Amino acid sequence: MLRHVAGRLAGALPLLLGVCVFTFILVRVLPGDPAVYYATGPMASAEEIASVRKSLGLDRPIYAQLGSYLAGVATGDFGRSLTTGQPVSADLGQRLPASLELTAFAMGLALSLAVPLGVLAAITRGSWLDHSVRLLGTLGVSLPTFVTGVGLIFVFYFKLGWAPDPIDRIDPFVLRPPAVTGFLIVDTLLAGDMEAFASALGRLLLPGIAMASFVMAPIMRITRASMLSVLSSDFIRTARAGGFGWWTVYVRYGLGNALLPVLTTVGLVASYLIGANVVIEKVFAWPGVGAYALQALLAADYAAVQGYILLMALIFILINTTIDVLYAIVDPRIRAE
Repeated sequence: MLRHVAGRLAGALPLLLGVCVFTFILVRVLPGDPAVYYATGPMASAEEIASVRKSLGLDRPIYAQLGSYLAGVATGDFGRSLTTGQPVSADLGQRLPASLELTAFAMGLALSLAVPLGVLAAITRGSWLDHSVRLLGTLGVSLPTFVTGVGLIFVFYFKLGWAPDPIDRIDPFVLRPPAVTGFLIVDTLLAGDMEAFASALGRLLLPGIAMASFVMAPIMRITRASMLSVLSSDFIRTARAGGFGWWTVYVRYGLGNALLPVLTTVGLVASYLIGANVVIEKVFAWPGVGAYALQALLAADYAAVQGYILLMALIFILINTTIDVLYAIVDPRIRAE
């Protein structure tokens, strides 16, 4: 298994190289000139723009810029952000835990609801519960995340006043715990600060629910479809006829054999959540890498955009490798191979 994982990660190196080259070229063909942006403004003289372009290294041939960028990436240097003045690797390292915490919370919430509902819908096929689950799934994929997020803010913050201000990860008047994991929920528990925990959890709920509502639908639908296929199998009918209990028939044998398509869907939606939480982070002023990348894109901050896309590609590869390992754990046939 370790050799398999190492082989997958080694095979991903050419993919990461391709992402670096493609992203480098892509950001330079997008509208906007960083030299004009970081000069004195649109009214800057040609001499001022040329001076800024030279200081940024944009006056060199494109192949020379690409070579310098790839040499820096090989040593872990993604360049310096023009908007923050900090190394891109430092900016991403500071903001990545916020995005991962939001994604992990949304994914955990979606799984805890979608898988049981999908199983129950398959068991009670054709019932009111089955139709309700299918309707819920249709509504989930029909509403964009920003619509759900704005709606949650409007109802629970403006109208009911139950939710805290949709700004940042914790109340500014609450002392932040020492950074251990980067996940505020975990760090506040480790510090034993329940006030900070309540503040962090309260600000995590609405964006987490908005993201979970969108990814619940595909997980519910694939769980239902996979369970329906398994429940029609001979071994399930034999288990029922043998008088096995509900847990053994539907969970141990049914869900256990229906998990492979579910795991595939989970890997896809998890990868989607990591990269597509830009909108939610902007709606809720969440200080994650998505909001950082959007700000960098608007400012034509090449280094920051390139670093963000490379980071997303690396996370996507790690998620898919993890799914492969879970395949082997769930399915003995794959483990034997």
